[in-house]
Amino acid sequence: MTASQNELEAFRAEVSAWMAENKPADPGFLLPQSFMEVSNEQQLEFLREWQHKIWSAGYLGMHWPKEYGGRGMDAVYQSIADQEMRRHDVPIVFNVIGLGWAGPLINHMGTEEEKQRYLKGILSAEDIWCQGFSEPDHGSDLGNAQTRAVRDGEEYVINGSKIWTTMGNYAKYMILLARTNPNTERKYDGLSFFLSPMQADGIETRPIRKITGEYGFTETFFTDARIPASCLMGEEGQGWKIAMQTLQYERGAQAGAAGGLQFVNIVIDDMISQLADVRRDGEAVLDDAVVRDELVKLIMAEKAVTLGDKRSSIPALSSDYPFSLALSHKLRWTEYTRQMRQFAINLQGASGALYVGDDEARQGGFWQRAYFNSFSATIGGGTSQVQANIIAEHVLGLPK
Repeated sequence: MTASQNELEAFRAEVSAWMAENKPADPGFLLPQSFMEVSNEQQLEFLREWQHKIWSAGYLGMHWPKEYGGRGMDAVYQSIADQEMRRHDVPIVFNVIGLGWAGPLINHMGTEEEKQRYLKGILSAEDIWCQGFSEPDHGSDLGNAQTRAVRDGEEYVINGSKIWTTMGNYAKYMILLARTNPNTERKYDGLSFFLSPMQADGIETRPIRKITGEYGFTETFFTDARIPASCLMGEEGQGWKIAMQTLQYERGAQAGAAGGLQFVNIVIDDMISQLADVRRDGEAVLDDAVVRDELVKLIMAEKAVTLGDKRSSIPALSSDYPFSLALSHKLRWTEYTRQMRQFAINLQGASGALYVGDDEARQGGFWQRAYFNSFSATIGGGTSQVQANIIAEHVLGLPK
């Protein structure tokens, strides 16, 4: 049954009051700006407790089925809850690979046993998930993954390595793409998909230090690691199909995520208000005609992405190129974010070179850190170049 406007407004007021009352105080240490910067146990436990608190209050996974830890409600309620989280500027939810990719995939394609085993732990933050897709030697060529999975009785023996494994050192499970048949005519047909445990002999993670000085990514090594054969999702050889479905969630082209904030909410209005007092040659830098011209372009770009996202849910406004807005959202938003944050640094002049830890850095180096962090989003889920190719081929019908 469709909720009435009064019911939705009452729910929004309820969520807003809860967020205002329960928003955590400043913990006294640096919090991640996204789920890709969880660097230590202190951050992890803070964010795990926060996610569990949101879920316990009923504001996470609201449209997931009740029998798996959700509330079985219309997705509009989760959308409202997410909007209020952004408005109250609360901390992120960190278990994004579980909440946004693995969870929707299991909900959509998993067996009843898989749903019972995995979904509630994802929502409660008890079970952290990571992703084993990218490999060191193959870059964006996901279909050429060479990590091997060989069936041995009731187990698979895994050998190989994965890179850019977000929170791999904390994860309990991994969505893993591995090659079960190296001799197929099409490389895609030899891949299989696993819901793999991470706490197994022969699985090792090594943290990767990022340009920000923080961690969050790891490289994962499999050396004769044995996992149960029951970890196989679907059938052998269906890995590419399942991985492509997963990427639909990761790239925002398909709904199903449990909700919550993946990133610290930073918009153009924040930059304008926080840098309004920056001066150049005695004048406010935002009064400069060239600066204002560039600023208007950024405002228009942000508005276009926001309205495009809304338009994509209205069939009558997006039927000319079905899925074009959804498929292009990741590219448009991540590139805009990078450009806007770079602009914020440029406005600071020489001070833009200062970073976190420098007493003279504006806002403790917030914008510099945000700019460096923005690159991970232009790479994860397929680089901007790969996204442009996807749009060209699958939306515009251009040749490869």
